[in-house]
Amino acid sequence: MNIAEKTDETSRNNVNLYKEPTAQELYVKSHRRHHHIVTVLRLIVLVSFLGLWEAAGRLGWIDTFFFSSPGMVISYFMEMIKDGSFFTHTGITLLETLISFLLITIISVIAATLLWYSKTLSEISEPYLVVLNSLPKSALAPLFIVWLGTGITTIIVAGISVAVFGSIISLYTGFKHVDKEKLKLIYTLGGNRADAFRKVVLPSSIPVILSNMKVNIGLALVGVIIGEFLAARRGLGYLIIYGSQVFQLNMLITSIIILCVIAMGLYQCIQWIEHIYKKRT
Repeated sequence: MNIAEKTDETSRNNVNLYKEPTAQELYVKSHRRHHHIVTVLRLIVLVSFLGLWEAAGRLGWIDTFFFSSPGMVISYFMEMIKDGSFFTHTGITLLETLISFLLITIISVIAATLLWYSKTLSEISEPYLVVLNSLPKSALAPLFIVWLGTGITTIIVAGISVAVFGSIISLYTGFKHVDKEKLKLIYTLGGNRADAFRKVVLPSSIPVILSNMKVNIGLALVGVIIGEFLAARRGLGYLIIYGSQVFQLNMLITSIIILCVIAMGLYQCIQWIEHIYKKRT
């Protein structure tokens, strides 16, 4: 190979090394940059809020007896860790929420399936589901106490009642809107209604079920807290109501912050499951 050929080859290699990025690569890079900017801005907003809150308490702009402060909240949280009350109250609320959420998911899938199988049953049940879903669930909690007494059963039922009716309606609507052509194909090939549900309706409705679960996990937590307000001696809901009664604002605000972290963590778990499903499909 002579000098001219070597020079040409080197030039081609340099061109390959410094080629222009494709439109897709530019889009991915721009999307990642935007995601990083949003994350940083979120952190800035959070840190600014906490810093302003702490400064307002230290400078006397607000009364920390009524508004507490980040420093006092952290101090109370460390006390909860030391005496074990954090694990007791957080654990019982988390357990009640997970049980409620699992029961909501199971009940709503089974009920929506039955409604899809029987058009007559769906026509009879639909108005009652709408009415029950519209009821303020906090009004039902005293009834649950009278019927079931105080305890974990009442709290779990309260958690279920908040989300189950809306979940059934949402899933049934999702089942009804599957691809009609695919259903016709199943029936044309000799399949029955059970085959159509198992091979078309349920697989096609997985995104709807996952989306429904993301909503239900938050609603289950809300229902559990409502139940703990009225029928518990343990749990974060109990700490919130007790803290407000005795003006222990550190207890109240710390419990609310723990609830926010739990809600965000549970939501992220469902979102992670949804992400895995999307990658596999």
